[in-house]
Amino acid sequence: MLNDAEQLERRGAIVRILRAGLVRKQQDLVRLLKKEGHDATQSSISRDLRDLGVLKASGRYVLPPDELTRANGDFATLAQFVRELRRAGPSITVLRTTIGAAQSVAVAIDRAAWPEVAGTISGDDTIFIATANARAQDELHTRLRALFRI
Repeated sequence: MLNDAEQLERRGAIVRILRAGLVRKQQDLVRLLKKEGHDATQSSISRDLRDLGVLKASGRYVLPPDELTRANGDFATLAQFVRELRRAGPSITVLRTTIGAAQSVAVAIDRAAWPEVAGTISGDDTIFIATANARAQDELHTRLRALFRI
């Protein structure tokens, strides 16, 4: 069992590795960490990724915006995966993404806790975003267009 310092060090290495390159499988991350001398199993890496809030989009692991960035609404990391925005009635918005990215984008929207969003449901490449009314939907569309440049 790792002590807190070793776990923090390993998680720091995970962040560094994800920033530096393209990691598609946990198994690849385990191998890279072991190469750096970190004790790592697939299950421990799975927990680390979950606790770090790492997202999987378009078949690769993506670091989430940090808390300050999230509070400021900066979704630049995920913008590359968002393709289309449209209305589906007065309180449902449909956001289309690249295949495999919808869940990661939806999680980021949920974590941002925007007051105009009642909730999200995501599939593989589609997110339904519920708002309380048409006014809240207008606010959401303004925010999403600015964030994702769509």
